[in-house]
Amino acid sequence: MNYRINQKNGEKISLLAFGCMRFPRDFASAEALVTTAVQEGVNYFDTAYIYHGSEVMLGRILEKNHLRSKINIATKLPTFLVKKSSDFDKYFNIQLDRLKTDYIDYYMMHMLTGPKSWERLAALGIEDWLAGKKANGAIKNIGFSYHGGAEDYKMLIDAYDWEFTMIMYNYYDVNNQAGKSGLLYAAQKNIPVMIMEPLRGGRLVYKLPEKVTELFKDLKPGFSPAEWAFRWVYSHNEVLTVLSGMENLDVLKQNIESASETNSYELTKEQDEALQKARELIAEMTEIPCTGCNYCMPCKAGVDIPLCFAHYNDIALHGRNMAFINYTSRAGTRRASLCTGCGACAGRCPQNINIACTLKTVKKKMEGGVYKLLGAIIRKFMKSS
Repeated sequence: MNYRINQKNGEKISLLAFGCMRFPRDFASAEALVTTAVQEGVNYFDTAYIYHGSEVMLGRILEKNHLRSKINIATKLPTFLVKKSSDFDKYFNIQLDRLKTDYIDYYMMHMLTGPKSWERLAALGIEDWLAGKKANGAIKNIGFSYHGGAEDYKMLIDAYDWEFTMIMYNYYDVNNQAGKSGLLYAAQKNIPVMIMEPLRGGRLVYKLPEKVTELFKDLKPGFSPAEWAFRWVYSHNEVLTVLSGMENLDVLKQNIESASETNSYELTKEQDEALQKARELIAEMTEIPCTGCNYCMPCKAGVDIPLCFAHYNDIALHGRNMAFINYTSRAGTRRASLCTGCGACAGRCPQNINIACTLKTVKKKMEGGVYKLLGAIIRKFMKSS
């Protein structure tokens, strides 16, 4: 495993980090992933209060296998749930209990969207609270995860003496959210940057346009789309570590190999131009910029929002017939038309998608006159098979 040095504290952090949001639900599978990752040198594990069952699962695994001292735990204060100053301790103490620990290595303000989101917390006394936790050793490093524009990101960087930050960054989203300008700005301020969504929720691996797949096949050496995506992020020396949500051992081992085989990830001119071309081709084929992060979930009306958006995007990527069949067979009781427009998901999307409005578009295009008939046929077939 390759490591990079955290310039703030001198710690060696594994280039590949484990994103725990998509942990398997059964303990044995999750345990195998975590223990294998640690054995192979992964020492940074990222979770959050709102990742269903994730903190509890990680805590159980670490306690059972005596691994706490071998890794860094990164988790996040659910800032959007904080209403009063007492909530800081309320959520933090729950997290310590879930994770079976008495300290957090890297603690983030979750999903800050701009200066106002930090100012609200500051008005509640977050700075004094964080200072107290730092003083007693309960929090080792203070940072924030970010979903917003580049200029607001830079303002947030300057708003507090941060010790790290986490942003979305991949070869497709060079200029989306904080983007490259934000990455470079943080680096100039000597603030370590952790990267999430290097594969854009799997969109840079699965269901790629055929032209992109062919482009990668012709590119030398013959790496997979996932490896090229990781290598692009790794090529940025400003990046400290890159999160990956690894759901099985095969993916874990592939990612470990990619993060271990060389100390230099500098891309050739040909490789860089190929990735730029891939970006252009994907952009031409994608209408809804959903990464499948699930921050919009759960939906009170039962809509599976990321699933609906994914199948809608499949129209461009795989043709209307296949997209329609997939949507009809899989969305079912979680379809877009169940949206009541309640607004509970408003503002929760890191990609700033107008969810309720976009679901109306999905409904119009995916649930036309043929929907009920085809749905009945598919459901009948599935029951009989």
